[in-house]
Amino acid sequence: MNYKEKLITAQQAVDMVKSGDYIVTGLGCSTADAFFNHLHLAADRLKDVVISTCLPMKDYPCFSDPQYKDSFFHDSWFYSPATRKAHKAGNTSFVPNCLHFAATKRLAHRQPNIYVGAAAMPDEHGNISLSCSNAYEMQMIAAADLVILEINPNYPRTFGDAFVRLDEVDHLIEVDYEVPALPDVPPNDKDKVIGGLIAPYIKDGDCLQLGIGGMPNALAEMLMDKKDLGIHTEMLTTNMMKLFQAGAVSGRKKQLQNGKMVCTFIMGSKELYEFCHDNPSVEVLAGSYTNDPYVIGQNDNMISINASMEVDLTGQCASESIGSTQFSGTGGQTDTATGAQKSKNGKSFICLYSTAMVKNPETGEREEISKIVPQLKPGAAVSLSRNDVDYVVTEYGVAALRGTNIRERVELLIGIAHPKFRDELRQQALDLGIISQR
Repeated sequence: MNYKEKLITAQQAVDMVKSGDYIVTGLGCSTADAFFNHLHLAADRLKDVVISTCLPMKDYPCFSDPQYKDSFFHDSWFYSPATRKAHKAGNTSFVPNCLHFAATKRLAHRQPNIYVGAAAMPDEHGNISLSCSNAYEMQMIAAADLVILEINPNYPRTFGDAFVRLDEVDHLIEVDYEVPALPDVPPNDKDKVIGGLIAPYIKDGDCLQLGIGGMPNALAEMLMDKKDLGIHTEMLTTNMMKLFQAGAVSGRKKQLQNGKMVCTFIMGSKELYEFCHDNPSVEVLAGSYTNDPYVIGQNDNMISINASMEVDLTGQCASESIGSTQFSGTGGQTDTATGAQKSKNGKSFICLYSTAMVKNPETGEREEISKIVPQLKPGAAVSLSRNDVDYVVTEYGVAALRGTNIRERVELLIGIAHPKFRDELRQQALDLGIISQR
């Protein structure tokens, strides 16, 4: 069948939505932009439509405007600035998850009526690459009653297991928007110090999982002279592309997908998307595989690097919420941190600045607080348990927590806290009974 026989407009796709439907879209860049820019226009005829997203890059009226809350409700696996805004408006709720189980557990709760997401153009054989993500998309497509793809010549055709045959798709929407890009974040002085503390732990032939932001960018710059690094990561980033282009990444030492850069989604610069297009060195594989700790652990010398907002003196990591306010999501932090520790010679690093400037609710003035704390803020989500933490890094040093007792952890974590908070933290640990006076 010629794909043009399946073409409809975004408005025609919206016309197919019924009250009570459950709609799932792709992660990040794979969100169906044209469809969601139109969906709110049908609010007057719809009621109780549920939408699931993950890290949406834009703010759509259907889930951010309070006037549509009777028509649409939004569930998200990972919050972004747009989702945080929607949460405040009362239109959105968070779905707790570890990424490798995101689709599996959601499907146990509810089956989608409609999957709609972004994709590359069909090839001459009728195969459509889902392009930038397969975190959960293929599982949702298999379960959905109706599958609609926005096919876009700007989206890279990627390899892996994220191909849909034309006969598996009900409708196609031709679009021509740019792939949403994330600008590079230049590293600050603290990022460079933290990156410099981690870099000596990374050896030639190690396999990496890195995130985005100033610290991973700083670290990547320090690894350009490495040899035969591998990539098995949740998110393929611009800094990983630069490592490959510098000759630092070959993947030749990997036990799984030897010679391949493996991820479950791609997000970064326009240059990254161009690099990934028709590039057999990059494989976009199902999140249920890439993020499975058992799979991650099969690569030797696995290095996982993630960020946290707050770490308590026993090692609990609050990486996704500020108190009870949801900020982002667990994503793959638990998956990759525990997977790396299953690996032969593997290591997991949690990174954070030692302090933050926050507004005092009583005075309204900004004040410096420690991010190494005796207890997490009330309501804080524990993204990585103290049972699963390995190395914690601030600009003041590296705390190796594997196998340590609570007293040892208290001293190690105080040792990487900002010096002006150390005495106070030790006294609080005593007052709370976390440790006892010797």
